[in-house]
This record gives sequence, C-alpha cells and structure tokens, in this order.
Amino acid sequence: MAGFLREKDLSLASLRQERDRYVSLAFCWAELLFELDRDLKITYASGACRAYFGVDAEALVGKCFSQIIAPGDQPLLMQHLRRIMKTGRFLEDDIRIMGDRNMCRMSVSAHCFDPVEGSVYLALRRSPSRTPPLLGQSRDEATGLFDGPSFAELAATRMKTLQAAGEQAAVTLLAMPQLEALRTRLGSEDGEALLRAVSDLLKAHSIGGDSAARVEEGRFSVLHAAGYRVDELIGQVERLARSADPAGKGLHVEASTTVMDVADVTEEDLAKGLIHAIHRFSAKDANIRDMAANMGHMVQDAVRELAKLKQVIEKAEFQVVLHPIVDVMSGRIHHYEALCRFERDLAGSPFNTILFAEETGLIHEFDLAMVTKVLDWLCNQPLDDEANVAVNVSGYSIGEPRYVDALMALLEANPWARGRLMFEITESSRMTDLKAANEFIQELRQRDFMVSLDDFGAGAASFQYLSVLEVDVVKLDGSAVRNAQKAQKGRAFLSALTELCRRMGIETIAEMIDAPEMLDFVRECGCNYVQGYLFGKPSRDVGDFKPLPQAHLFKRR
Repeated sequence: MAGFLREKDLSLASLRQERDRYVSLAFCWAELLFELDRDLKITYASGACRAYFGVDAEALVGKCFSQIIAPGDQPLLMQHLRRIMKTGRFLEDDIRIMGDRNMCRMSVSAHCFDPVEGSVYLALRRSPSRTPPLLGQSRDEATGLFDGPSFAELAATRMKTLQAAGEQAAVTLLAMPQLEALRTRLGSEDGEALLRAVSDLLKAHSIGGDSAARVEEGRFSVLHAAGYRVDELIGQVERLARSADPAGKGLHVEASTTVMDVADVTEEDLAKGLIHAIHRFSAKDANIRDMAANMGHMVQDAVRELAKLKQVIEKAEFQVVLHPIVDVMSGRIHHYEALCRFERDLAGSPFNTILFAEETGLIHEFDLAMVTKVLDWLCNQPLDDEANVAVNVSGYSIGEPRYVDALMALLEANPWARGRLMFEITESSRMTDLKAANEFIQELRQRDFMVSLDDFGAGAASFQYLSVLEVDVVKLDGSAVRNAQKAQKGRAFLSALTELCRRMGIETIAEMIDAPEMLDFVRECGCNYVQGYLFGKPSRDVGDFKPLPQAHLFKRR
C-alpha cells in the first residue's frame, strides 16, 4: 500500500512538473495564464496578476472570467470561448482587461485541449496600443467615434456575427441635450477634454471597444451586449460631467435601448436599415424614446423599402417628367430639368424616395438609371428638336467611383448627346472632397456637357463651393429667392449674388417662380433664367410648354 501511495505521489508530482513545464513555455509569450472550466470560471491563474489586477493569482480563482474583461468585449469573447469548447480550435484575438487602475488591451490565445472535459486555457500579453483598422470607416474628428453610416455598417456586421452564434446585441441611443452648453461653459480646452472622456466611456462599454458613434451634437449610439445594464454607463457619464462642471450641475443623459431580431435580414440590408434609422435619430426634433421603441420596426420597414426600390431601379419602373428653364428676358426655353415620377408606391413623395436612396447608399444606382432614361428620351426626339435636358446628380454619387466610371462609359457610348445633356448637382452639401468633385465636373465640361450647381444661397457653404467648383450655371435656391423678395435688403443681396456670378462667367437660374411679381423681381435683380409653376407643372409631354404658358409676360417687353 505504501508503495502504491509513493507511486501515486510520484505520478502527481510528474503531472505538476509537466504542467509547470507548459506554464514556463507559455510564459515565453504570455504575461497572464488562466484555466477556465465549462462555466468559464477561473480554476487556475498565474503570472503578473498583482501588476494588472492588484491581487495575487489565488484571489482570482473562482471568479467568472468575464468579470475581468471590459464590458464591451464580453459578448464576442464569450462566443469565441464557447465555440472553442465545442471544437477545440485555437483562437488568437485582442481583448481589453479591467486592470486595477486602468483598462489594458491584451492579445489572447486560447485552446481547449479536451472538448469533452471542457477546460479552456488562455494566455495573455499586452497588445500595442492601437485602433484596429475596420473597413476604412469614417470617424468624427473631435471624438474618434464613428459617424452614423460607419457605425451602422460595423453594427450590422457584429450583430450578424453574434446572431450566428446564438447571441444578441442591442443598440442604445443616448441624447445629452446639455452637453454642448456645458462644453461652452468649460471653455475650448476643457470642453474638448470632456467630450473625449465621454466618448472614451461610450467606447469602453461597447462591443469590441469601438462600436460607438457620434450621430449629431449631443447624440450618440452604442452597440453592446443585449443583457448589459445601460444605467451603469449613464451613471458614469453623469458623474463625469458633474465632476467637470464648476457649478456641479453636469448634464442629464436620456437613453433608450432596443434589441432587434436580425435573423431574416442580410448584413447589407441591415446596415442600410440602421443608416436610415440613425439618420432619423440625428434630427433635432427626434424623440429618443419613440425612436428606440420603434427602431426595430423602422429598420424592418427600411429593409422592405430597399427591396422595392432596388426592383424599381433594376427594372426602371419610373417615368421622366420635364420642367422648363426659361430665359428671363425673351421667354425662350433654354433647357428642361428632368424629374422622376415613380410608378409604384414607395416611401411617399419622389423627394422622400430620393432622400431615402441617398441615406441608404442606393442613390448612385438611381442616378445612373435616370441618366439612361433621359438618354432614351432624347434619342427618340425628332432630329430638328433642339430640346436640351438637365439630369440631377447627387453629391453622394460624385464620391462613388462605381457611378463615375459607369457614367463616363455611358457618355462615351453616346457621343451624340454632347451639348444636349446637362448635369445638375444636387445635395452639394454631401460633397466632402471638393477637389475630387471639381475634377469630376471638369471632366464633364471637357466632354461638352454643361454643369449646374443646385440650391445656391441656401447655406454659408455655397460660397466655398463657388470658389472651388468651376460650373456653368448656379440655381438660386427658391427659399432664398422668396426671402430676398420679402426682406428689406433682399433686392440688394440677390443683385449682389447675380453680379458675383456674372463676373465669374456663371449664369443664374431663379427657381420656385410662381407669380408674375416674382418674375419681375428676379428679372430686376439680374437673373438669367427662371423656373417655376408660373410656366406650368412638370409634364411628360414637352408639347405642354409650346406655346409657353404665361408667354404674354415676356411679349409686353
């Protein structure tokens, strides 16, 4: 019996020695080592535990491993570990651990030696401080958070990844109405520091440590685990703001969370649906609780609209109607603007449908389909008909290489359209790279296609566009024209605009001219052309404008 016990002791000692040998080998790579059981509780810990957690390794035994992981990283890591216990596969990834004083990004390797037993072995070492490259998404400069569209794409990818593993993620919308006022009170430097600190908190509580966005000033969104207690995040943000505020008031955070069923939605459509919903949240009058309560339905509705709009574009199920642009002195029609009318029920008015296409990234496909429709119309006109047509191009499309390449190929295949087709750039506020936009414009002009800039005078950025973009025509925003007619100094303002354009060799179109008095006003202010319901509503038949309605307003001159 004694011999048996000695043999058993030797066997146990041998096993411990073997384990220590593996531990030593692991330490060639790692700073921390853990063994987890099936419930992901720590059964063994070794390494620099005191340096990272402020306690000895033995104090960590019995804790759930998720307790030492950043909240935002828990869902994906837990999913990976459960998968390893089934497959025994090796994993290498980055996570953030909740250290004694701060959060540390660690590279982790994990392996399940025996899937039947279920134990998982992990080795961790400090990872270089970095932000992982993620598909080239755009970030807000002031916070380092993603912008709305980039967040939607990232959230869709991670929600589908979790859904495939039987897990769920949630999106929380946060509104901080007093944040900008507090930043102003703090001053530039302290205000920026507060914004960065708030942003860091949002990232720390998000999946992967980066699934957060600044949607608008004072409005944010965060992707996190479905069961995560958002009130903890809210409390941290409010305490941070109170400590930063000299008056001790801080700010109030409004938040609302929604968990979406994404099982029957493709990742691409989910991203587009989220973009649409987040765009709605960015509106100043958006009610955060109504938004979150309806976000799931909103995304589902957007996905249905996407399917219908894709079919409309693919099958060209829309009609082109035309509206004349008229010489302000002679009444001669200079060209027509091509507008669309949809044959089936979509997202409301044509304007709302185009806005939806811009939000969801389908606008470049629609813009190309519209050019094709207009070319077909021009091709079927009598040879002696000198009708010229302007087709709209969204500022979004100009930044889409697929649109630019396809458009140039289409124009190359239809050389007869030179001089008969014009391009009117809409949503110019969406042009972030003005240099690239001007290169696009000049390529069109070099091919003998005139270019017009829409909505001029609607915002301060209009003058920046005019200083960079070399165009042939600008269309004065209808609301700006009406405001100029009502304002005491409006005539001088509009006259100065038209004179500026004249000196730059650019012609002007005044839109929304619906009454004879408005025609007289813009004529006196020096506008070259007019467009509006005074000369009829858009029509599929240009014969409706021959003779031009209200032609007598020109004859008497």
